[in-house]
Amino acid sequence: MQKKILIFAQQYQILAPCLWLGCSRKVYRNIMSEITRREFLRRMAVGTAVVGTTVLTGCDSKSDSQTKSTGALPDIPIDKMTYRTNRNSGDKVSILGYGCMRWPTRPKENGEGDELDQEQINRLVDTAIEHGVNYFDTSPVYCQGESERATGIALSRYDRKDYLIATKLSNFSPDTQTYEGSVQMYRNSLKMLQTDYLDYLLLHAIGGNMEDFNRRFINNGVLDFLVAEKKEDRIRNLGFSFHGSQECFDQLMKLHDDGAYHWDFVQIQMNYLDWKNAFVPSEYLYNELTRRNIPVVIMEPLLGGRLSKVNDHIVGEMKSREPERTVASWAFRFCGTWENVLTTLSGMTYMEHLEDNLRSFCPLQPLTDDELDFLDKMATEIMNYPTIPCTGCQYCMPCPYGLDIPGIFAHYNKCINEGQMPTTSEDENYAKLRRAFLIGYDRSVPRLRQADHCVGCRQCVEHCPQKIDIPSQMDRIDEFVEKLKTNEL
Repeated sequence: MQKKILIFAQQYQILAPCLWLGCSRKVYRNIMSEITRREFLRRMAVGTAVVGTTVLTGCDSKSDSQTKSTGALPDIPIDKMTYRTNRNSGDKVSILGYGCMRWPTRPKENGEGDELDQEQINRLVDTAIEHGVNYFDTSPVYCQGESERATGIALSRYDRKDYLIATKLSNFSPDTQTYEGSVQMYRNSLKMLQTDYLDYLLLHAIGGNMEDFNRRFINNGVLDFLVAEKKEDRIRNLGFSFHGSQECFDQLMKLHDDGAYHWDFVQIQMNYLDWKNAFVPSEYLYNELTRRNIPVVIMEPLLGGRLSKVNDHIVGEMKSREPERTVASWAFRFCGTWENVLTTLSGMTYMEHLEDNLRSFCPLQPLTDDELDFLDKMATEIMNYPTIPCTGCQYCMPCPYGLDIPGIFAHYNKCINEGQMPTTSEDENYAKLRRAFLIGYDRSVPRLRQADHCVGCRQCVEHCPQKIDIPSQMDRIDEFVEKLKTNEL
């Protein structure tokens, strides 16, 4: 009976039963990995009896999760996805795009590590396509090199005209930066994705200067090769994803303005926090692209989950306005509000993520001017909290000295956002918070991978899209932990 209650709660995002049963979110998700939504509805034909007065709302055009007062969320309409039209190619693109960077995994049968869970991936793709998602973004380097293969298997079960594939030329290593290495990577992408053409191809993660761009794409003749492939219709749209400086971005735009290379679309990091506060504000990037009529694809709408795990005070502010919406939905609606946004990518590992995001875009309800002002205020408040702006993108990994950099930052930020950070021994809750921080740190990050093992080699710094001085932050966290251990705060 407990399992059925948890299943019901997960599918309809009702957290209270889980809290009531004392079930952790990890257990909660593991249970959900065993059952699909259709199976749930079939097995729980009398599901209304499970939670007493809860009513399952049918799927129709009148269903609106914001107006329900029972606490139950309605089914997600399968015909209400919001689409944007790519002015360059005529593609009708779902405003929610599937980021295939964090596919679910399962333990290998031999017990040696994890592998991608193809069955779960297929279920996620099925649900996404059923509800109108048609843009799938992957890369040769995602999921330890396995994302394209898994994505290709899931999508190949559908008619090729029913979905749009975006992948990247991720030629980061020296052996892939040669002409031969880059061309081989491109052709292998076609093979892994089981297709003879790509709808969207990106030059992956253009960095902080043009020297890197020229080395990877110009001097070796690779970009000219890709332009030729586009003329042969093996690439329908050619663009790039951007993680660099404003100077670099401006030079890339100059290539477009001068007619040297035409960018059909550009992928940028954009969300309500980065709109004005990023290293290069996304407001600037968006406006420059819009001025040139270049469609925008958004990555990191949640800043790697950071905007779905904001401080409890921020959560309270958002819930006071929209009690039945999740914190994440505010971030997604912000992205979709801007008309030149072609699609907003989200890496949806679990069905609960996918379903919540579908509710934000089926259909999209753009933010009002008042709501945009509200999010601007929330962004200012978030910036005042001393969290580390890590998105968990893993670009800093692997650390040559074994540190779990994203894991260290995640634990530190979690304690700040939840108001569980020990600050001074004079605080009456200091002993409790001190113990919780140290135990949580050891549980979330193995000791040999903690901040005290950083040697300051700085190899990670150049790869961080958020421009975090990672070694300095490691020193600061290590010093803080040592003070906690010796009771010196």
